[in-house]
Amino acid sequence: MRGRGSMRAAIIGYGKMGREIERILRERGHEVGLIIDVGNAGDLNAEKMAGMDVALEFTTPDTALGNITRCLELGVPVVCGTTAWTAHLPQVEELCRRRQGAFFYASNYSIGVNVAFELNRQMARMMNRFPEYDVTIEETHHTEKKDAPSGTAITLAEDVVAALDRKTRWTGGTTTVAEELEVTSVRRSVAPGTHVVTYESPVDTISLVHNIKSRAGLAAGAVSAAEFLVAQVEAGRRGVFTMKELLEL
Repeated sequence: MRGRGSMRAAIIGYGKMGREIERILRERGHEVGLIIDVGNAGDLNAEKMAGMDVALEFTTPDTALGNITRCLELGVPVVCGTTAWTAHLPQVEELCRRRQGAFFYASNYSIGVNVAFELNRQMARMMNRFPEYDVTIEETHHTEKKDAPSGTAITLAEDVVAALDRKTRWTGGTTTVAEELEVTSVRRSVAPGTHVVTYESPVDTISLVHNIKSRAGLAAGAVSAAEFLVAQVEAGRRGVFTMKELLEL
């Protein structure tokens, strides 16, 4: 029997993040009711998902949309941390509205990264007044990371473009087009995960840097998001949620 305040969770995607999420769920007194990976993808069905309070989806860009859609169709709230699939996000938002579902998405579940997102937005608004500063973004990850630029880098870039009049779009890789925001990706065999937003003028440089030390912070944030989402559903609130709501930014 589950204790008061505990939830029954399904983990979809059992790689390094999935295993870390499992550890933290159990550590916090939650029940892991189902683990789905490549070998048992067919278990994402009504019978196996019955009684699940929430699903945590951390898979691949090719499989995320199908997994999210299936969960919402089954009436199971979803926390998704997969990146590089969000061209389909409006489709998920519409399905969520139509099904009266609950969905939580973040490109990065680290509390520190989300504070950095907020600082990045504020910094971009401030720097809009100073056109002598050019801005670039660089992200560094391990070679196992499947997408480039990272979802975190894309979020940073989109927020800069929204605030800076002199940047109309971002582009992956180097560029000589003044209106483009350069977002470069570095992949190394051993890398902690680093994002750097740099403003450079002829006289000085300003950098906003975030280094992640382990997956534990990401997994803890994802479990916090799941706890938050389940609490919203229990209070009768449905819809699409982000880290802004969780962190009250």
